[in-house]
Amino acid sequence: MADRDDAVWNTLRGNWNQLKGKVREKWGLLTNDDIEHIGGHKDRLVGKIQERYGKAKWEAANIEDELRKINNEPKTTTTTTRTTTTTKL
Repeated sequence: MADRDDAVWNTLRGNWNQLKGKVREKWGLLTNDDIEHIGGHKDRLVGKIQERYGKAKWEAANIEDELRKINNEPKTTTTTTRTTTTTKL
């Protein structure tokens, strides 16, 4: 799962110039300086959003889900599949 999260953040960092306008729309309290400082880095983005909005309101997982929506990526979920086999005697 960590590899997937790393891949998502690498994609976001690579697309940062296209995404920063949408990030600014979503989190309007972020300044242009904040957006430039963030530069697509997860820790910077999470830190700035928590600083501007309060830690209780925006946890890292919520921020990641919002970024996936902005970037049109599916939410990270864990699915368990159970298979049942019936044998007739």
